[in-house]
Amino acid sequence: MQLPTASQVSSQPATRQDVINLQEELDNKLRHGQARETGICPSRREIYSQCFDELIRQVAINCTERGLLLLRVRDEIRMTIAAYQALYESSIAYGMRKALQFTQNKGEVEEELEQLKKERDMLEKQLADLRAKADQVERRATEQRLAEEKKYADEIAFLKKTNQQLKAQLEGIIAPKK
Repeated sequence: MQLPTASQVSSQPATRQDVINLQEELDNKLRHGQARETGICPSRREIYSQCFDELIRQVAINCTERGLLLLRVRDEIRMTIAAYQALYESSIAYGMRKALQFTQNKGEVEEELEQLKKERDMLEKQLADLRAKADQVERRATEQRLAEEKKYADEIAFLKKTNQQLKAQLEGIIAPKK
């Protein structure tokens, strides 16, 4: 598909056969241009752009207003594609900056991670030491409580025995006088 030159432009309205020929030429150009069927393909985009320009030319011959409207649509599509391209390139640049930033910060983050791991290990050791001390204090308190209970029990038993002895002596002193 070639853009028509001044000598090729015809003022004759496009016939059904012209449209069929244009479609066949489009298919041939896509095959020979090795345009990809999907995805982003500059070759395919250029071939379709040429085809659209030819369709606009053919429509403009029949109705100038329709041709001008199609030109506006084509220009809007091109601006939209350009905006998407700029956005894509900007996002690629942003991604590259972030990747570079990540690689630069990776060392710092790894260092901080190691420091935090050491701090965690130290805190876990402190926790284990404090638990051991707490268990030891609890055992001592239990032993001390048991020792005091035994001491109080022995003292109560001694006092009861002493009380009985004193009671018996008192009864012995009081009873013979009667």
